[in-house]
Amino acid sequence: MRILSGIQPSGALHLGNYFGMMRPAIELQDRGEAFYFIANYHSMTSLFEAEER
Repeated sequence: MRILSGIQPSGALHLGNYFGMMRPAIELQDRGEAFYFIANYHSMTSLFEAEER
């Protein structure tokens, strides 16, 4: 089985990240070929004020 999952770098990790992507990824990593990515393009196209970073 191949597994593909990603996460968007939208700031600090929080419980939503953990239960939504991180925990399932850890549980599935030994069940087949696991590929994980960080969707970094989203961080380059989102607008932020300088004070928010």
